[in-house]
Amino acid sequence: MDRLSEAKALIKETEKDKIVVFSGAGISIASGIPPFRGKDGLWSKYDPTVFDIDFFLTQPAKSWHYIKEIFYSYLLKDVKPNAAHYAVAKLGCPVITQNIDGLHQAAGSKEVVEFHGTAETLVCVDCKKRYNRKEVNLNVEIPRCRCGGILKPDFVFFKEPIPQHAFDRSIELAENCKVMIVVGTTGEIMPASRIPYLAKRHGAKIIEVNVAASNFTYEITDIFLKGKAEEILPLLVEE
Repeated sequence: MDRLSEAKALIKETEKDKIVVFSGAGISIASGIPPFRGKDGLWSKYDPTVFDIDFFLTQPAKSWHYIKEIFYSYLLKDVKPNAAHYAVAKLGCPVITQNIDGLHQAAGSKEVVEFHGTAETLVCVDCKKRYNRKEVNLNVEIPRCRCGGILKPDFVFFKEPIPQHAFDRSIELAENCKVMIVVGTTGEIMPASRIPYLAKRHGAKIIEVNVAASNFTYEITDIFLKGKAEEILPLLVEE
């Protein structure tokens, strides 16, 4: 049996609520969103310091200049899910994603745990009220809450903790799943990269879909499917 057929058989024999997808930047590349790291990543073009929480709080105007330029005028403007997101939605299982783009939800996935938060909402640093980004006028130097506080994208900046509810739910899903499909992530970002290891320790089989070997491949992966997420995942779930 080839690796793809083996993975399909494993998925077919596993209850949907016992399968978890763990996704990273690689799943969204076909939607036009580049990764942050690597030769052509965003951090090769921009200084990541502007996404340090201390920098944001002390120089919000400068930080917001780059936030708008990178995320709301470029990366996330008119992006749509690709075949990989739709394939994951078709599986009907929970998703833990490191991405902040909201594309899993847009494709129809019902439970999406956003480990690093989301760019789809903004949160007030003072009163903690949240707004959908489409409700907020971003054509100002510093977007503000009705209370006057500075609004911040609701994703994790450097030096910020992982949202507690996302962390707790990710742990719960990892400890209770029988199959984890790891897709589009190199396994370099802590603490997110520990989630597949936790699933493995609790007996889960690991199916990995990546264009190249990752930190997971030779340590915990049971079935490695080399290729682009938007090509492999539709084949994986076609039945």
